[in-house]
Amino acid sequence: MELSLVRGIVPRTVFGLTAIAAIILIIGLALSKSKKRGRLHPLIVSLIAAVLAGAAGLLVAWLVSDVFMVFGVSLGWPVIFTIAGGIAGVGFVIAAAVTLRGVRRALAVVLVPLVLLSTALGVDSIYGEYQTIGSLVGYTPYPPLGSVTVRKASMSVGEWRDKARKDALPSMPDSGRVFVVSIPNTESKFKARKAMVYLPPAALSARPPALPVMELLAGQPGSPGRLIDAGNIAATMNAYAAEHDGLAPIVLAPDQNGSATHNSLCADTTRGNAETYLTKDVVNWATTTLPAAKSARMWAMGGFSQGGTCTTQLVPRHPDIYGAMLPVDGELKPTNGSVAKMVQEYFAGDRKAYDEQVPVDAIAATGTPEQARFTGAGERDKESISNMRTIADAARKAGMEVTELIVPGTGHDWHAVQAVWRPGLDWFGERTGLGEMTKSLKEYPQVEVLQ
Repeated sequence: MELSLVRGIVPRTVFGLTAIAAIILIIGLALSKSKKRGRLHPLIVSLIAAVLAGAAGLLVAWLVSDVFMVFGVSLGWPVIFTIAGGIAGVGFVIAAAVTLRGVRRALAVVLVPLVLLSTALGVDSIYGEYQTIGSLVGYTPYPPLGSVTVRKASMSVGEWRDKARKDALPSMPDSGRVFVVSIPNTESKFKARKAMVYLPPAALSARPPALPVMELLAGQPGSPGRLIDAGNIAATMNAYAAEHDGLAPIVLAPDQNGSATHNSLCADTTRGNAETYLTKDVVNWATTTLPAAKSARMWAMGGFSQGGTCTTQLVPRHPDIYGAMLPVDGELKPTNGSVAKMVQEYFAGDRKAYDEQVPVDAIAATGTPEQARFTGAGERDKESISNMRTIADAARKAGMEVTELIVPGTGHDWHAVQAVWRPGLDWFGERTGLGEMTKSLKEYPQVEVLQ
């Protein structure tokens, strides 16, 4: 269940089998003969079918992605071309199955699911969405939080670092761990799925410090588990903790939507009080249950896609809770259909209530210079880059410190998220006293800094 879908034996095996079977089939087609004089050679027929199917696939994928925007964002040309290539391959092998007989036909039939599976793995490798086989079916390898003893904070981060210099730290595990937990919806009554929480080694010690918190949100569709896995959270945080005497932020990954198909808009609406859940229930639970710091400077919210939009609308609306935001590939406004439709269905016709959730409006109304914005977008996600620049302008006008990054070679995907959050973690760690940044942003290999 934990075998990787984006690297290693699974994709290599599928791609290898597909390539070998395709080569054998092409050789078989080349050696076959037309049954009747004057008919096109079977290989030519298959190639024509591939070109026509690929062209149709390219058109449909482009229409779905960039014209009708079925998924709310562009799929990006790498994905569109991968889908078109897969459909071209299916067209080729179906035509071969029609023209061939016997073992060769059987091989062509077997190639159909192999081509489809290779295409799916190719798309997934671009997005980085499903990291493991288990993630396809919602499997989680993480234990419940109740399986360990978590103690309240007994010192500050500064005191912990002083003890580290004196080689007097309390005992702790070598690495942090991810747990599953049900966060009570005491105030919101919002029906959320189980949350995930990463606790660094220091948080699992006998005398933990009051640690900073990163509240991170997945996109929609998505889930807390998807964020932990696709965001490579445990490995990233553990690498940081290994260099900082066991210190790293606590990571909360709550569920802001309630299901994979529901979009809560991260607001208190007729469809659930998601904002109250995220900013009160989750925060109150963390500060009373975990060794979590309570000051706004020690709290950040971040997210990908819809989670990034939620971040930018909620952080400025709650400056008493959050001091920083780390959105990636976010939108200009909460989106689920037209504005008129959302105003009616979510806000009972109250347009003002919707407008208050629009990030630039929220920043202008309640954002403060004490808050900071560390944000990024994939190079191929032009719309998200434009959104990022627009919101950055509003944040600067509010007096916020703003950092904007572009991730070359990525689009609206988790590869961009990982690339942005790596320096973002160092930035937030310095901001909260965990440790100093040892290099400038321009020295990070996967990102470019916008001026």
